[in-house]
Amino acid sequence: MNTLRNARIGSTVRVVKLHGEGAVKRRIMDMGITKGVEIFVRKVAPLGDPVEVNVRGYELSLRKADAEMIEIENI
Repeated sequence: MNTLRNARIGSTVRVVKLHGEGAVKRRIMDMGITKGVEIFVRKVAPLGDPVEVNVRGYELSLRKADAEMIEIENI
């Protein structure tokens, strides 16, 4: 499974599926990350946490654990 945590810096990816349950999944969806949305990976911190992305025209930082719940495909 290819996740947002493994995406390369500078790549644009599309969300295939959100994993997780309940409040965690709801929080990710409230940030604008839903199935089919395109995400541009701007930066990844040296230790991999957090991941900085552009989603729907705004910048967002995600924890490594949250990025791992987002299944992606390369565009």
